[in-house]
Amino acid sequence: MTPPAAPRPDGRDETPAERADRNWSELLQELRVLQTGTQILTGFLLALAFQPAFADLGQGERVFYLVLVVLSALSAIIALSPVALHRTLFRHRAKPLVVGYGHAALITALLTVSVLLVGVVVFVFDVVVSDAASWTAGAALALLILALWLVVPLVLRGRSEHRR
Repeated sequence: MTPPAAPRPDGRDETPAERADRNWSELLQELRVLQTGTQILTGFLLALAFQPAFADLGQGERVFYLVLVVLSALSAIIALSPVALHRTLFRHRAKPLVVGYGHAALITALLTVSVLLVGVVVFVFDVVVSDAASWTAGAALALLILALWLVVPLVLRGRSEHRR
């Protein structure tokens, strides 16, 4: 008779393949959330170019707008890249590789989206209010993103590891 498997440190009783499947499902859910927000932001940006007031923008504002459009497209490409890799490696028993790549892509997409979000807010405040207001709003949003997307998760992870 085979002795029972030793309990895993995280308390889950799953094979490496089951763990990879679960991690892939969780990653896909996170990518869906990110992709939806990015699509809405991209639609907003693309609609701006067809507004009558767009003609009043200066050369610097137009360049900044185009940078934001490229960042938006780049974030969508990065967020979709794990799906493309999964399709390419489908049935090649490479799920752990796909999950690892997806994790890196998701972190990169979050960084890209954070820059995009700050940029869009700076752009809108610059056009609607003033240059000074755009810097203030951009700095405030950047600090909030840093706090909620990096500092708070790291503090909570530290507390969680401390409890083990």
